[in-house]
Amino acid sequence: MQGKGIIKFFLVVMLLVTAYQYFFIIPTNAVEADAADYAQEESGQTEGEEFRMMRAYYLDSISNQEVFSIPLIKSFTYQDLKAQQLNLGLDLKGGMSVVLQVDLREFLRTLARNTKDPTFDEAINKASQAQSNAQDNYIALFADAWREVRGDKDLASIFSRNDALRDQIPMGTSDAEVIRILRDQADEAVASTYELLKKRIDRLGVVQPNVSLDAERDLILVELPGIENAERARSFLTGAANLEFYDVKRIDQTAINALIEIDQLLERRAKIAAGRDSNYVEAKTYRYDTLYRADDLGNLTTEIDRIDTTEVTNQTAGPLFSIFSPNNGNLGPAVLGVATERNLAAVKDMLEDPEVERLLPRDVIYRWEASPLPIDEQGTLGDLYALYQLDLPRDGVAPLTGEYVTTASAGPQPDGQLAVNLSMNSEGARIWARMTTEAANDQNRQVAIVLDDRVVSAPRVNGPIPGGNTAITGGFNVEEADDLANMLRVGRLPARTEIIQESIVGPSLGAENISRSITALLIGFALVVLFMIFYYGGGGIVSIAALLLNIVFIFGVLASLGTVLTLPGIAGILLTIGMAVDANVIIFERIREELRIGKTVQNAIQDGFSNSYSAIIDANVTTLLIAITLAWFGLGPIKGFAVVLMVGVISSMFTAVLVGRLFIDWWVNKKGDLSFWTAPSKNLFSNINVDWMGKRKISYAISAILVVLSLASIATRGFDLSVDFKGGYSYTVVFDKAVNPQDLRAALATPFGGEPIVKSVSTDNTFNIVTDYLVEETALVDGKEPQEVVLAALHTGVQAATGDSGLTLEQFSDTEAESGTHITSVSKVSPTIADDIMRSALWAGAIGLLLIFLYLLLRFNKPRYSIGAIVALFHDSIIVMGVFSFFWGRLGFNMEVDQAFIAAILTVIGYSINDTVIVFDRIREFLNTYLSRSKTEVINDAISTTVSRTVITSFTTVLVVLVLFLFGGSSIKGFAFALIVGIAVGTYSSIFVATPIVHDLTKEPEVKISEGTPTPAKA
Repeated sequence: MQGKGIIKFFLVVMLLVTAYQYFFIIPTNAVEADAADYAQEESGQTEGEEFRMMRAYYLDSISNQEVFSIPLIKSFTYQDLKAQQLNLGLDLKGGMSVVLQVDLREFLRTLARNTKDPTFDEAINKASQAQSNAQDNYIALFADAWREVRGDKDLASIFSRNDALRDQIPMGTSDAEVIRILRDQADEAVASTYELLKKRIDRLGVVQPNVSLDAERDLILVELPGIENAERARSFLTGAANLEFYDVKRIDQTAINALIEIDQLLERRAKIAAGRDSNYVEAKTYRYDTLYRADDLGNLTTEIDRIDTTEVTNQTAGPLFSIFSPNNGNLGPAVLGVATERNLAAVKDMLEDPEVERLLPRDVIYRWEASPLPIDEQGTLGDLYALYQLDLPRDGVAPLTGEYVTTASAGPQPDGQLAVNLSMNSEGARIWARMTTEAANDQNRQVAIVLDDRVVSAPRVNGPIPGGNTAITGGFNVEEADDLANMLRVGRLPARTEIIQESIVGPSLGAENISRSITALLIGFALVVLFMIFYYGGGGIVSIAALLLNIVFIFGVLASLGTVLTLPGIAGILLTIGMAVDANVIIFERIREELRIGKTVQNAIQDGFSNSYSAIIDANVTTLLIAITLAWFGLGPIKGFAVVLMVGVISSMFTAVLVGRLFIDWWVNKKGDLSFWTAPSKNLFSNINVDWMGKRKISYAISAILVVLSLASIATRGFDLSVDFKGGYSYTVVFDKAVNPQDLRAALATPFGGEPIVKSVSTDNTFNIVTDYLVEETALVDGKEPQEVVLAALHTGVQAATGDSGLTLEQFSDTEAESGTHITSVSKVSPTIADDIMRSALWAGAIGLLLIFLYLLLRFNKPRYSIGAIVALFHDSIIVMGVFSFFWGRLGFNMEVDQAFIAAILTVIGYSINDTVIVFDRIREFLNTYLSRSKTEVINDAISTTVSRTVITSFTTVLVVLVLFLFGGSSIKGFAFALIVGIAVGTYSSIFVATPIVHDLTKEPEVKISEGTPTPAKA
């Protein structure tokens, strides 16, 4: 064997690197043991919710502290130690996962200096509508929309108004060049948003977060293992931290008169729309009753001065005043009026109406207060929010922004109220001093501190504030103040982010998945070990040693790459175990052939290895092509599965082919002999003489029937599409008593406005509930976030189905609960990303097939091989999809078509082509060697000499996947079932579909040589 020294060198290097990677488990376990001791001491428990909370608190508190060091080399924090180890995904650990869409709509508006150009607005709106069912990035969609509506306008006239872009986009710049510049600006904004979010998340205190960027689609994937406060995480991820300081414009009678005119205008329009005379007046009276006392800073207190019954208008309350109460002098000089939380968006829409805006001052903007006002005599917080009128400079930009802030920290004020204390740089200090001086000189006027377009504080200024120091107050608790300080320290996001997919998994479900996955891993590995030793004897022992080394390398490499291991990743490892024996089987079967024709062990080993390389390379390259396709187009767990598959294939080739050869040579040199069979297996699959091609018409008929039946089922029954592909909310709910799914579905129909999908999960009394209720809603619904409304509706329906009126919403939504009826996981997929996932899946399949076709065309240099392989792959894919279409809802496990199913289809394609290439490789070899024989004889012999490898590899792979199906978690049974069906169909198609097509497209050999031509050896 050539190059033994190089192989030994790389083997030693990989062992050392892997050992270094595994070494960090020791200090990490020590820190986590200390955390467990602390939690036990503080909670008095060894498990349970309080124990988990205290343990998490301890680890969060020391996550950035040095806990271990290697002298003279490096010191490590707990975060560093965890980064050296394999990350567990949410389905194995519990936590929260979100996919964020970077909002380039508002980013473009900002670049255009918030132009009111109607053509620009129309293009923006068209691009936003197209984004819900297109895969192109937003800038490309905007470009298409602009070309459609532009008329005689050009983009340069809009974006050249921005001083920062004027040099890049002078007047006369072509639209194509403007779009290119906008794409560059957007790419920079997306990348900057991604980097800033990573810094924010580092301050969130989550151990081993995973943040990745899909720059092609402007998506950011965030996984937060172990996070307990989902609402806090949402605010942390989507808050832009856009801090602005404005002068407050005092309210006068002119402002109130403008509101009255607006209300009357909207009333007239409503009457006309209703088909009534616009002069008709209804007898309505609208009164505002409460007057609040203001403190010295101008802030409203909880004290009520008196009850005021001043009429707003003489007779009428139109659309505006029916939901908005204007200031009649009793709300202080800065507040225009108040509205309830559910009406904030409606009032905003009315004031931004183009016809309405003409009645408002041009030099002001309106911003709602972040917190509600106290509204009753007991001083409790209510549901009324104040609307401030702020002075807008001519350039449309706040006079002072967060970019001047250098430090931010949370701490108490002298009055005990928590605040976020800010320090500014010299330029910020100069601007702040000017603003406060002008406000103090103007009768102690107020200034507004605005965060993400909401007024968090509006103090009255009694004197200039030099030095650039100020504080933000807003009724914060400790966590809110810390989070805001952290966000301001990191800085403002260049573009807003919107959550378009969200998943929350409880730790109990993650623990169950880990337990089941480890069980499946151990059982699958043990079965492969027993079979290989039974079938190959001493050679089987060598293959198991190589397989063990392979698994060690796989976990080490995945840890070093920072890969997140999920359930599909576990499936990838199990599949790798099953497929890792493939190289050994190819080599060992070839060695057995050489031994049967009388060669010595050394010569048989030499020839067995050398004659196997072509088939092994072809088989593994095709699998790699599928894995690369999955990694490129997949999201989240599917990308992780692809990485595991790629690492597994490369590691398997190294350990099975190169390291395995080292082991075998060492054994033979030391012992002088090595067996590659046992007594029971010695003559299995030998002397096979089957007329495979004589049965091809029967196989064509069988395949045609199966394909037609599959297509019929797909056309009539369709698929059980998961939330991944159609959008919606998905909840997994565990009930503490038996529940009839029909009753549950009926009980949920009323609160959801239609029956949801209710499916039983393999675990007792556990159901998956999917609904599209409010999934497309992004605005507040009755003053609440849409997901809160959906959760409340689910809770109402579950109460009705179970008759448990005592089940509180808090108990029901606790994903960490260990008993009682509760949610264990939540997912939300918006229609935008659902369509994106669907298109990605189709592209992944199409490009995977194209890559395989091109590779086979280059490798075999004959189109017939590519055609036979691709037809077989279509055959396999359609039948697997047909099985899923026909049997969903008829078997006792989840058969959703989701991202994992797409991964299974592509894996089946990879496995099937792997099997097919082995047969093709032998056909090519025999056609070039036995020119005196007919093509039918040659192809039959090629199949006969490879059938042992086909059966053994299929058997070992199915053995492992069957264990995954029987012992894996419920969420992976569909994936495993697809693989089992696919392996069976793929094995069949390699012999009875792909090979017959090659046979029928191959001409008979034209060259005849003597009858003494040797016949091929048969296994």
